[in-house]
Amino acid sequence: MSNNDIMKKLRVALKFTDDDIIEVLSLVDFKITKSELSAIFRKEDHPNYKPCGDQFLRNFLNGLIIYKRGPRPDTRSKT
Repeated sequence: MSNNDIMKKLRVALKFTDDDIIEVLSLVDFKITKSELSAIFRKEDHPNYKPCGDQFLRNFLNGLIIYKRGPRPDTRSKT
């Protein structure tokens, strides 16, 4: 299963729109345009298809954690 397939399945399972995905990615300071995002969801034989890299998927999953749970609390002691 490719990263593109994983992203497609996550988008459907979470009922996310392109705007939702862009919002999740912005939580980890990862910028992407709607046209770049749509290239990831195209079929492999489409001329504008773009493979989803590991970095993109990793950033999306890290952003999804923040989106669902909230930001990580600062556990360092302040002295």
